[in-house]
Amino acid sequence: MIKQFFRTSGISAALLACSTISLQAQAELSIYQAVSWKSPSGGKFNYSWSAPQKMKKGDKYPLLFFLHGAGGRGNDNKRQLHDAGGMQAFVKQGVSSKRQSYVFAGQVPKADRWVDVHWALLSHKMPKISDSMRMAFEALDAFVADEKNQVDANRIYVMGLSMGGYGTWDAIQRRPDLFAAAVPICGGGDKSLGKKIAKLPIWAWHGDKDKVIKASRSRDMIEAIKEAGGSPKYSEIKNRGHNSWVDVWNSDELWDWLYSQKRK
Repeated sequence: MIKQFFRTSGISAALLACSTISLQAQAELSIYQAVSWKSPSGGKFNYSWSAPQKMKKGDKYPLLFFLHGAGGRGNDNKRQLHDAGGMQAFVKQGVSSKRQSYVFAGQVPKADRWVDVHWALLSHKMPKISDSMRMAFEALDAFVADEKNQVDANRIYVMGLSMGGYGTWDAIQRRPDLFAAAVPICGGGDKSLGKKIAKLPIWAWHGDKDKVIKASRSRDMIEAIKEAGGSPKYSEIKNRGHNSWVDVWNSDELWDWLYSQKRK
């Protein structure tokens, strides 16, 4: 019926496709609940979350802490889910269905960052925690502590891309004992702190042709962790620019690996 309407109205197939995608995105977004978190130490932080599809009383469930890139910034509590196709990837990989996992996705206000570091730098020392990261931790801690959410504290995973890749490295270096595993995508961290995260399961991703954030940022982190006795995984994608997240979205191996991890 819808296709017939578009044909008889003379509206292009491309517009029909765009309309279908828009409706699909709205349906995917509908499973998320938007929260405006008021920090005890001042400030407001927006995040959205989705629950596992089928929950049983008494069971515990994993949680994916997702850190969006620069394109997800704002104050609408939605853009972080659309950024870089993350929300669609979570559906494709069955995060809430097959993997029975929560998704917790905070949103950085426009012009702010997860980590107060310029992306063009080839190295940096960990700066003072940003307001967004501070409040994200506060909100996440409260969410996990709420017994009705039934979160498995031993299966909290963190993943982020670009600006959120920096955020992922920053988060695990500040609180290595919180996470069961981490997936930093085309980001960078403080390589002098490799020892702090040497025992944490990490799988980093970067494109070798990335001109926005140099692949050396990921290489340096991996080398620092190995020198500290760790065994991180690293995928550097040949001829890939600043969109190595597409390889993460499509890697069944990565998602199986991630959800097999449990904090010891």
